Amino acid sequence: MGVLYDIRRYLRRAIAPCLCFCAVIYFGYHTVQGERGVIAYLRLGAGLERSEMALEQSTQERQALEARVALLRPDNLDRDMLDERARHILGLAHPHDLVVYPEN
Repeated sequence: MGVLYDIRRYLRRAIAPCLCFCAVIYFGYHTVQGERGVIAYLRLGAGLERSEMALEQSTQERQALEARVALLRPDNLDRDMLDERARHILGLAHPHDLVVYPEN
């Protein structure tokens, strides 16, 4: 009986540290790998950076288009821009003209 009693007593003493160790492992794993863990945070940061770069590029493209549209407004009409757009849209040019289309 003495050996069985010693084993039981040892197991009772070991249960609390084992449960605490398992809890630490569980929470540590989810702190790193979980849905809101460190790795997910880094992924979100990288995604945010890509989105900000795409926004900046879109903003620059929009500003360039707004500047070109401003040249076609009736109160501030640029004849060269109007001629360029007409040739581009209609595809018409004098046979001796050299037409160079910009890459859009």
